[in-house]
Order: sequence, then structure tokens, then C-alpha cells
Amino acid sequence: MAKSCPISSSFIIISVLIHFTLSIGLRRWPDVLPYELQSLDIASRLRVDPDATRMASRDFGRLVHPPNPAAVLYPSSIEDIASLVKFSYNRSSPFSIAARGQGHSLRGQAMASHGVVVEMRSLNNCSCGSGIRVTKNPIWGSYADVGGEQQWIDVLQATLKHGLAPVSWTDYLYLTIGGTLSNAGISGQTFRHGPQISNVYEMDVLTGKGELVTCSKDTNSELFFAVLGGLGQFGIITRARIALEPAPERVKWIQMLYDDFSTFSRDQEHLISINGLDYLEGSLFMQNSSPNNWRSSFSPSEYPRISSLISKNGIIYCLEVVKNYDELTSHTVDEELQELLKGLNFLPGFVFTKDVSLVDFLNRVHSGELNLRAKGLWDVPHPWLNLFVPRSSISDFNSGVFRDILPKINQTTGPFLVYPMIRNKWDDRTSAVIPDEDIFYTVGVLHSSGADDWEPLENQNKEILKFCDKAGIKIKRYLSRYTTKEDWMNHFGPKWRTFEDRKAQFDPKMILSPGQQIFNSV
Repeated sequence: MAKSCPISSSFIIISVLIHFTLSIGLRRWPDVLPYELQSLDIASRLRVDPDATRMASRDFGRLVHPPNPAAVLYPSSIEDIASLVKFSYNRSSPFSIAARGQGHSLRGQAMASHGVVVEMRSLNNCSCGSGIRVTKNPIWGSYADVGGEQQWIDVLQATLKHGLAPVSWTDYLYLTIGGTLSNAGISGQTFRHGPQISNVYEMDVLTGKGELVTCSKDTNSELFFAVLGGLGQFGIITRARIALEPAPERVKWIQMLYDDFSTFSRDQEHLISINGLDYLEGSLFMQNSSPNNWRSSFSPSEYPRISSLISKNGIIYCLEVVKNYDELTSHTVDEELQELLKGLNFLPGFVFTKDVSLVDFLNRVHSGELNLRAKGLWDVPHPWLNLFVPRSSISDFNSGVFRDILPKINQTTGPFLVYPMIRNKWDDRTSAVIPDEDIFYTVGVLHSSGADDWEPLENQNKEILKFCDKAGIKIKRYLSRYTTKEDWMNHFGPKWRTFEDRKAQFDPKMILSPGQQIFNSV
């Protein structure tokens, strides 16, 4: 008679592991992640296959290529993300986690080499995310509760159904709420309403301990201000309550050209000091930066005339303003604009006016994106450099950078942005860092290149930074990433100690957002 053989516990464990290996796509479980992670309910939503991990190690910048993440989580709920973070936090050797929205970072900030990337967009595929809910409240005023995974274009479309819209924007709307609020979120409305981080009432944040916390200026305020502009270091934004206002129907959109920087900057500063305009930005064009770029809105019939002006002067500056209006103000908007622009010193004959819908204006960059995508020129390296420059140094910056460094390179570049902001529209309690002057300028050197010729542009960026350092221009970098703790300490200046203390409080094991390279290296 045959003897029965008891099934060993090791055989059972092996069988379970095989089962979960099959469930994650017949791929070998990465050694850097604990096997126990496969026993969680989220195991079936973790992918470790090369297609998923390669995609999560790319971003808009296309400049850095660190090792892939070990896995990618496609959450079906906020609880899935909390489960992942809690699991890592409770281990003696936690693994890193990065939340990824549209992957629009420039230098790997949303990556997690050998860790886990959370694809926040996956929440759009289920009913368990925060979504977009619009409310009119007599105490708060109008607001929208928006999931961190939502894009600003979706917020615009949802709020317009109620005759409302957010007050502060970014130039490009296909970015997530969590992504822009983790930086600042700036555009031509910033001089009036402040950045997007100044227009948030409340948030739900998943901390580095795996705790889901509701916070505002009055409740859990330390977390609230830490997360706004906090580069993802303190928590993952799962919901934000965004300020809304009645939405205008249309806008008057005016562009004026200048050949003198001091006149151009003086007129910009005058316009942000008075009430009436709803948007103000500035840009510049030179021989290697055509007015016909992905961000341009000039009529093609005007290109020859503008190009001739560039050839004559070497560089020209463009002041761009908007006045919102609706049916009730349509008969007075032109007169109001004329009064607002009275006394400006733009070049005669170089004023361009458009009358467009609010949506067409706010979504203006998208048409340029579609054109570049059609030509295969969107998913290319973007060695961008974004700076905040003190007003006291902007003239020196123009002489040293706009007129000297930028024209040197012998390839098509740009666009280039330059426009002023007002410090008191920013809340200094947030983690965002800006120059210590009442007025400062944002400068965007928005290069794009072929796959093999981005290094000269990156070297030019380094030359700009070196010039600023040598000239004593106390810039602050925006959307950038440093590689040493010393550089980050210099960047945050007096805010560093608070930033470090907040990290110890909300993400003590340094799990979140390792791609920023602030507290851990990639």
C-alpha cells in the first residue's frame, strides 16, 4: 500500500509565487522589491514587464535615462496607492515611490529607479478616484474638487458647464493638477491671481507614511503648505479644492512688438501695477528663434514683416495681453483696452489683435503641439531652462543672455519667454522658492532639438547659469533638478531647514519622489 506524502510548506509557497508571477504577466519578479508585495490585493495591478517600466522611465525632457523602475502600479483607487505606500513604509528597507501624471517633467523628476512608479492617470479608468465635482458655496465661494490625476483641460471643460473657471492657469493645459501644484503653476494670470498654488482651498494628501490627510490653511496647515510647491517630497495629492470664478465668454488678445528691452520691461511693469488686464506675458524673437514657432499665434501673413524687423534689429520683444469679456461688457471692452494701453511705447504698426473664445485662448498651445506631433517633432529632447530673475538684474540678464549668449548658437531654438510677477501674490508659507524682491521675472528658454543635437543647447544653459553666478544675479531655478544636497540647500536658502523638517515629519523614510534627488540619489 502506497504511503501518502504530506505537501511541504515550501511547495505551497512556491506554488503561490508562481501564481502571482503569472498574474503579473509571466515576468520574473524583480529582486529589488520584496516578494511579500505580491500577496497584497494590488498585486494584479502591478506590472513589471519591460514595456511598462520603460514607459515609466521616460519624460517630456528626454534628457536623462536612469535605470527603469522595478514595477509600475496602475491603481484602481486611492486605497491602492495608500496600500503600496504603507507597505513600503512599514518595511525595514523601504523602496521608493514616485507619482506620475502626464510625465511632463524635464529631468526625471517623476521617476523612481528600482522603485515603483504610480501611474496616476489610471484612476481615470475607474469610478474610485476623486474626479471633478463643482460646487457653489456661500462660505467658500465657487470651487471644484479635483482629483490629482485630472488634467487642467478637463477641469476647464467641466467647470465651464457651470459657467465657471479656475482663476490661475498654466500655458499648457494637458498637465495634471497634482503635477502643477507640486511645483507652482504659472502663466500670464500669475501677476493678478498668483500661481496655481495660491488658489487652492483644501487638499487630500497621501503622506510618505501612507496616511490620507485632509489639509487646508486652517487644518493640518503644515502639510498643506509643505505640499504646495513641495516637489512631491511630502505626499501625493489625491484631491485639490480649486478656486473658481465666473467664466468670461471671450477674450481680446493683443500682441505688441518692441525693439528696446528697457521700454518693453517698463511697459510690462506698468501694466501689472494697474487693474484691468486679465493676462500678461512677454517673449522675444531673434534670428535663430522664428516667430513661427509652436507657441506662436501670429497670422502667417505677418511672418515676413516680423522677420524683416528681426533681421533689422537682431532681436525684438513681444508684449502679450488679454482682456476678458462677455455679452454684458462686449460694448465697452474695446474702450477699456484702449484706456489700459494708453501711453505704451510699442512700435507703431506692430500691434496685432484677436478676438477668440476663452477656450481657444487658454488652449492655444495645444494646436502647436498637434502640429509638432504630426511632424514627429514633439517627442524629442527638451533642454529647457526656467528661471526666476530679480527685477533689479533683468537688464543685466537681457544684455548678457538675450543679446549675447542666446544668439551664439547656430541652430533653430526657442521660444523664449520673459514677463514679470509680483511677490505678494505668492504665499511664502508654501515650499515654492522665488527671488526676494517685490517684482521678479520668469524667464523660459524653451529649447527643443533632434535626438542627437541637444547637448549644445544644454551647454548653453550651463553658460547662462555660469553668467548669472559670475554677475551676481540671484536667480531661482524653476522646474529644475539639482544633483547635490548642497545645491538644494542653496536653492531653498532660509527655507531649507523648514523643508528638511517637513520631510522628517511627513516622509521620514524618504520614500516619495526620489527623482528630484533632494534627499536620495537616483
